[in-house]
Amino acid sequence: MAAKKKQGPMDVIVALAKRRGFVMPTSEIYGGIGSSYDYGPLGIEMKRNISNLWWKEMVHKHDNIVGIDSAIIYHPKTWEASGHVDGFVDPLVDCKQCKTRFKADDLIEHVKNAKGVDEAPLNPAGDSLNADHPSYAQVPCPNCGNRGTLTPPRSFNLMFKTFMGPVEDSSNVVYLRPETAQGIYVDYPQVLNVSRVRPPFGIAQIGKAFRNEITPGNFIFRTREFEQMEMQYFIEPGKDLEAMEYWKEARMSFWRDTIGIKPENLRFHEHSSTELAHYAKSAFDIEYNFPMGWSEFEGIHNRTDFDLTRHQEYSGKDLRFFDDRTRERYIPYIVETSAGLNRGLLATLLDAYDEDEVDGQTRVVLRLDPKVAPITAAVFPLTKKDGLPEAALDIYKDLKRDFNIFYDETGNIGRRYRRQDEAGTPFCFTVDYQTLDDGTVTIRDRDTLEQAERLKPEDLAGILFNKLRS
Repeated sequence: MAAKKKQGPMDVIVALAKRRGFVMPTSEIYGGIGSSYDYGPLGIEMKRNISNLWWKEMVHKHDNIVGIDSAIIYHPKTWEASGHVDGFVDPLVDCKQCKTRFKADDLIEHVKNAKGVDEAPLNPAGDSLNADHPSYAQVPCPNCGNRGTLTPPRSFNLMFKTFMGPVEDSSNVVYLRPETAQGIYVDYPQVLNVSRVRPPFGIAQIGKAFRNEITPGNFIFRTREFEQMEMQYFIEPGKDLEAMEYWKEARMSFWRDTIGIKPENLRFHEHSSTELAHYAKSAFDIEYNFPMGWSEFEGIHNRTDFDLTRHQEYSGKDLRFFDDRTRERYIPYIVETSAGLNRGLLATLLDAYDEDEVDGQTRVVLRLDPKVAPITAAVFPLTKKDGLPEAALDIYKDLKRDFNIFYDETGNIGRRYRRQDEAGTPFCFTVDYQTLDDGTVTIRDRDTLEQAERLKPEDLAGILFNKLRS
């Protein structure tokens, strides 16, 4: 069995995801809607497995971390305090000819690389556009190539705006949350009271966030609706550096050792002074080697006391923690771990994709860790006669109480194995004629293809439990 390919390109993963029901374009009967996707039967199982593992790792394994589920629509002053109303903007440029919209940052690189255009339309630092310069009219549209058709940059807020109540006026404007972190910050004093925790402690949340991205793309890597897995760790000022180091290693270990992503496809990227967000003292990204290059799917950020200080200022509420041991009050520092569930799923799919040659044919296989795989095991009768389906269904129904098990009796047994390989199912149990004699079934391993071992049906659940704990 010779390995041919270790990682699939994006178009292969997109095709596999749609074909097998991992991720599908939404509203497809109406032609779809840009960069919006639904998670099918396999996709939702895999996504829930990842998020459940994250919750177990972040909440259940720690005595000092609790969870919440905050609302999607917050009081609008929340976003004034956080800086999103004024600062969560992208400068945009439109082409009047082809109607394509671009981020100004992307156009800067285009100006630098465009033939026949000097860099005069850029400011001296080379990091913003000067649309008033005469040579700006010579910048060609990156899409249609026409010159003199680009509008000057203008600011565009990335938050989705809507109205609460029957009247659509400025007094009723609210926003869909662009991140889940702010819900944790505004709930911090209540959680502090009801949970009887004290720094260091964390508040975790998994939930949807919404950003009106101008240039979404790369499948589910950048979409306007996405899920975040975030934990905000509240600590005494001065202990932030120690907490940063702890959570950096803990979060890298999760993706490497629990989810099973290959170490060579993971790395840290430290934000430079020009990359740091306004609230951050330091920041590190966990990056995966995606087909489009190294890109971030989780961030570990030292947010200092910025967020709670701002919310204290805008709300008028005292958000200081009173330390009854030292008799001092202070606003906690916060170390944030923020992972994109959609991006994490995409990285896991890409990393697991493989092709090998079996019996002269190419086999597509997802080598997913059993804890992540959407289907834990499949049960097959060798044939559809002689009582084999009845025996197989008994095993299926017994295992189905504790695991996500798939039953299939249609088609050639080899094709049934291949379908499960493509879905990432780690084990297949086959009921054959020997089962009728001694009650044993074969177990087929997705990765090794070994099928020599025979097991009693009553032992199968214990084996699967052990595999999911390993």
